[in-house]
Amino acid sequence: MRGDISPFPHHYHVGRRDRIRGAETALLQRNLFMPEAIQHLAMQHIVKRFPGVLACDRISIELRAGEILAILGENGAGKTTLMNILYGLYHPDEGQILINGRAVKIETPRHACELGIGMVHQHFMLVPNLTVVENVALGLYNRAIFHLDLNRVRKIILDISQKYRLAVKPDAYVWQLSVGEQQRVELIKALCLGANLLVLDEPTAALTPQETDELIAQLKEMARQGCSIIFISHKLNEVKALSSHICVLRNGQVVYNGNTSEHSVETLAEKMAGREVKLPISREKAAYGEDVLALQDVWAKGDQGTFALQGVSLTVRAGEILGIAGVSGNGQRELADAISGLRRVEKGHIFVEHAEITNLTPQQIINHNLGYVPEDRLHEGTIPSFSISENMIMKNYDRPPMTRSGFLQQKTISLYAQELVNKFQVKCPGIYSSCASLSGGNIQKVILARELTRNPKILVAAYPTRGLDIGATEYVHYRLLEAREANKAVLVISEELDELLNICDRIAVIYEGKILKILSKHEANKSSLGLLMAGVTG
Repeated sequence: MRGDISPFPHHYHVGRRDRIRGAETALLQRNLFMPEAIQHLAMQHIVKRFPGVLACDRISIELRAGEILAILGENGAGKTTLMNILYGLYHPDEGQILINGRAVKIETPRHACELGIGMVHQHFMLVPNLTVVENVALGLYNRAIFHLDLNRVRKIILDISQKYRLAVKPDAYVWQLSVGEQQRVELIKALCLGANLLVLDEPTAALTPQETDELIAQLKEMARQGCSIIFISHKLNEVKALSSHICVLRNGQVVYNGNTSEHSVETLAEKMAGREVKLPISREKAAYGEDVLALQDVWAKGDQGTFALQGVSLTVRAGEILGIAGVSGNGQRELADAISGLRRVEKGHIFVEHAEITNLTPQQIINHNLGYVPEDRLHEGTIPSFSISENMIMKNYDRPPMTRSGFLQQKTISLYAQELVNKFQVKCPGIYSSCASLSGGNIQKVILARELTRNPKILVAAYPTRGLDIGATEYVHYRLLEAREANKAVLVISEELDELLNICDRIAVIYEGKILKILSKHEANKSSLGLLMAGVTG
């Protein structure tokens, strides 16, 4: 028996013949199959507890059709937990959700989709060993239909991709994609489902300034057409540009709920952190040390077998921060992997203090005093199921004083981990809590604590503040600048132009695996970097 994919809930299906005949038209015209419009959403007095943590403490928010609500707060303030409750991933311990005045109990994400709620998560809900098409098809699958027409799903993806200018590779496996590309897949998946209330958790983290402006314009147009949007972001300029209302959370409670226009970026940052926040700006040095890291004509293949790095040459000096700017998917991931020994270099050479490390094992490269902060902090930077203390010692667990005669010294490890938790201000129930239970900002602090405490000569930091709040970003920037002042060489890969302009001494722009240009701090600005990131050199 044959059927076609449809995002209709089961009870919306009418007749198999009509469904088959009209499936393609309905799927490609999203407004024809959107569930009943959400005219009003209210989450009232929501409470959610986890062991040792009160994540949501009687939070109430409201949203009407066509409104864009921004939810702000530091990492761990309760933003994502609240949205996971709305999407059916968590159930509230207290409180209720009202849709169009009717109380609903959202049991599962499928139920949320049937109600017209879509969500793009900060930590992606994708199956790594399936293709982009197959991941989207999972969202469109209806339990009454067993046949999946992947060619039709591919057409939907390409149409949505073209409409919203979100470039994806439909037949690529998710594990082959960068974090930024995976984020685009999540956004397209939500759009394919025809949500009329869209929850976006850090949707612009992988976009250039030009692409961000386009997305903001598109979201505003969707709102004008009646789509409600909840927008979680740590980029306060975007929040000001996009939202009409703001809800600020701190320690699981609402500390402000009102109009966006009533506050500046600076006052919003203060409300989030409960204190004045000032992002540091590096000062130009009179002189730098010798080259600590050097890449000479480096070529490396991506996961799909084509060359992702094509003759990359650059140097990082002692006491310098070199930034790598570029749109996600232009070779940044492969560059970080090649330097850290996770990807084979097909041609060229990599040196640390004149010692060649090309194609050495990761452990051998670690022994050459290289520190590495990977872009995927949850799965590459830590082992989520391991405790904080276990993650802290991951690179020196086999050496004294952590180990003696082949046995781990638990007391020494506990004291060491607690010292780092205090020094790096990691918010956690205790050092024996799993890393999976921490917010993104606190996971990043665990990784920075581990890497910087090892006193590396070169630190490679890939997207060090992606998804972090303004307070955590301030903290990370100060730590990176401290490493610079301690005469370490620091390589920062980022798509946040403000971040690169604030802390870097030089910025190299990568495009399609090549370094187009390296700009000094005086030469670099948003306009010049944005054009280079788009491949415009003239």
